[in-house]
Amino acid sequence: MYNFALYHWRRRLRTMLSALAVVLPAEVFRRRSESRCIRLVATAALFGGTVRAGTATRRLLSPPSWVFNRRPYATLARALPFGRGESALDIGCGTGRSLVGLAPSVPESCTVLGLDVFDARVILGNGPALARRNGRAAGLDVTPLVGDAARLPVATDSQDVVTACRVLHDLPATDVGPALHETHRVCAPEGVLGVLELPIIPEDTTAGPEKYWPDRVTQAGFTVTRVERVGREGRAEPYVLVVATP
Repeated sequence: MYNFALYHWRRRLRTMLSALAVVLPAEVFRRRSESRCIRLVATAALFGGTVRAGTATRRLLSPPSWVFNRRPYATLARALPFGRGESALDIGCGTGRSLVGLAPSVPESCTVLGLDVFDARVILGNGPALARRNGRAAGLDVTPLVGDAARLPVATDSQDVVTACRVLHDLPATDVGPALHETHRVCAPEGVLGVLELPIIPEDTTAGPEKYWPDRVTQAGFTVTRVERVGREGRAEPYVLVVATP
């Protein structure tokens, strides 16, 4: 079974604890106070705190850490030349979700690197060992690299396939350009870049995701060959898939 850990666990845990800090005193006042007014206020606080704690709990565990939607990654993989590639780099691999999704399309002859800052403060358990473990569970031998997308510790022109799945939107807007230029540097002359992005763009831009992300890829020196929407299970807004060559 895969384990992709829990996203934003610290923030949600703080929300749960703050809600409990309201719920417990409210329940005490509701039970012990002889004042009807105080009991009504305590009941309202108890209800609000319970709702808040329940919502935080659902978000903490939704989707569960073992749930995986293969469709977006399978769509991306079909657009990339893994069959003829000898080397591949997945930028922002995290706990290995993208590696697992791409694994069925990657031949054993392809050397795969998974790069991430591996920040466990955002994703519980995020680390090289978990990325390697999930990759192996999917039949993929992954070499994790600890590094920054804007300063890739990878040789120039060395990667036949480079992927960036659900990672660019997490970077500061000023770092997206340097990260994509670094991606262009490491991508082999005949290589291919595949980007799978959430429909998220910086607040100060008016362009939609299907224009914003291809434009950023183009600005880094790539030629975009494909832009496509890919549906997300249980979500109205689709992913944006961008395929490009150096």
